[in-house]
Amino acid sequence: MQKSLAPVTQHDFSLQQQNMNQGQYLAFTLNNETFAVGILYIKEIIEYRHLTQVPMTPDFIRGVLNLRGNVLPVIDLSLRLGMPSCEINKHTCIVIIEMVSGEDTVDIGVVVDTVNDVLSFTLSELQAAPAFGSHIRSDFIRHIGQQESRFITILDIEKILSIEELSRLISH
Repeated sequence: MQKSLAPVTQHDFSLQQQNMNQGQYLAFTLNNETFAVGILYIKEIIEYRHLTQVPMTPDFIRGVLNLRGNVLPVIDLSLRLGMPSCEINKHTCIVIIEMVSGEDTVDIGVVVDTVNDVLSFTLSELQAAPAFGSHIRSDFIRHIGQQESRFITILDIEKILSIEELSRLISH
């Protein structure tokens, strides 16, 4: 027996259109700079806890943690972006990012200094990533968001945490 879908009304279309024209992002701080990642990648946020270091891994991999029976790699996002390492303090968090690799879903933890807020940007508030002038790789930047007089770098987390690229870096 097939379920019939309710017809899309004008009201529903307006909500869909609004969602398409506005995105939500988790804002956080790294080395006194504000960055953001699309909220749909965020699985959860946990306080920083002891990590088990893994020998012979790149510096930006802080180690692994056991989260409810699952072993997750944890990356120092500052180091991955080419910035100085995060200083661990009472505000330091691990943001669990859910990545899709082929048909698999992979959870990866990233260390951030502080989680700030969930921000919404309309399409008109998003600018293309600059081709120059940034201290991080330009392909790691998806957009620059502007709210009032402040600019927020919106990261392309799929490029930063690319399973293929991370695997290549670990194997060398």
